[in-house]
Amino acid sequence: MDFSLSPRAQSYLEQLDAFIDTHVHGALAVYHEQHRSLTEQGRPHDVPPVVEELKAAARARGLWNLFLPDADEPAHGLTVLDYAPIAERTGWYPDVLPEVLNCSAPDSGNIELLHMFGSPEQKAQWLKPLLAGDIRSAFAMTEPDVASSDATNIRTSIVRDGDTYVINGRKWWITGAADPRCQVLVVMGVTDSEAAAHAQQSFVLVPRDTPGVELTRSLTAYGYTHQPGHAELTFHNVRVPVTNLIGAPGSGFALAQARLGPGRIHHCMRAIGMAEHALALMSGRAKERVAFGRPLAQQGVVRQWVAEARIAIEQARLLVLKTAWLIQNGGPDAARSEIAAIKASVPRTVCDVIDHAIQLHGAAGVGPDTTLAELWVQARTMRLADGPDEVHLRSVARVEFSRPARTYV
Repeated sequence: MDFSLSPRAQSYLEQLDAFIDTHVHGALAVYHEQHRSLTEQGRPHDVPPVVEELKAAARARGLWNLFLPDADEPAHGLTVLDYAPIAERTGWYPDVLPEVLNCSAPDSGNIELLHMFGSPEQKAQWLKPLLAGDIRSAFAMTEPDVASSDATNIRTSIVRDGDTYVINGRKWWITGAADPRCQVLVVMGVTDSEAAAHAQQSFVLVPRDTPGVELTRSLTAYGYTHQPGHAELTFHNVRVPVTNLIGAPGSGFALAQARLGPGRIHHCMRAIGMAEHALALMSGRAKERVAFGRPLAQQGVVRQWVAEARIAIEQARLLVLKTAWLIQNGGPDAARSEIAAIKASVPRTVCDVIDHAIQLHGAAGVGPDTTLAELWVQARTMRLADGPDEVHLRSVARVEFSRPARTYV
């Protein structure tokens, strides 16, 4: 396996590093101050103006839609393997940089879904403005009343009535739905309860302002209010045209796997960037702080934390790169077990690294003066988002048990 970057990817990575140095570093404090001010005004989900300024600067440099190889603008041609280190860089600043490059979830996954399976009309109405970064979207799958880790449990109903679908149900933890720029929801629901378990569900596009769509509440994660928001939504007899169905009726489960599988590469590489950021903070703190007569960097336990963090990050990165290589060379089906493996292992590794960084920072690690507490919240939440660890471990075990038995004498 060759994990080396193509010349094109290396060029993009160098451009991104330069952009981070010249534009992003200086804007981080501005972002947090603007977000704090908007929150005090009762507008916690409005985007800080500096984000739109950075988006314009990134787009002017061609640092745009890098996750999608053949986007109309630019047609950069990056492979999954090429994009991996770029996604890692964005993970250093997960609140800002993914969106600035128009590479943030859930938009990236919805863009891929529409790009692969959307009708020409759906692409014109929704994909084009999403690729331009003019609007945002949300992915409405998880429900409060069922174990949504098993998508066959989904209970939201999508019933055909003439030329429309009528949608009723509840969704929660719908990331981005509270953002005023969110204009469309990709909703998963049951279109045929009598079909086989994996053929009951479908995806339908629901404009955010459709009558009957109610934002019941905005949810916090460990007390943090993230700018795009995590919404609980209720659908009361929501009507949309039948042309808003993505793909064929009953294809929702298959489309979900197509959307979520490659997207987990993005999540995991961003998470590795979060771990690298935490390790950099830990190393810097250890060298500058003195306790019991010597720098923390000379304390044996601290050296062990730093060394184990470096080893764990390198191991996690290699597994993700292997998964990206398999997808690139054989498609998502060729990497099914590895996709599950990274989704279970990487967030746990990243949580451990961030946790030790918090411990090393003491009280500063849990307060607002470092980014560590919020990085930990995001990493810990990843152990539930897109399926909990246990579901992915189950998938890995199932593949392992399916291997032919080997007998050794």
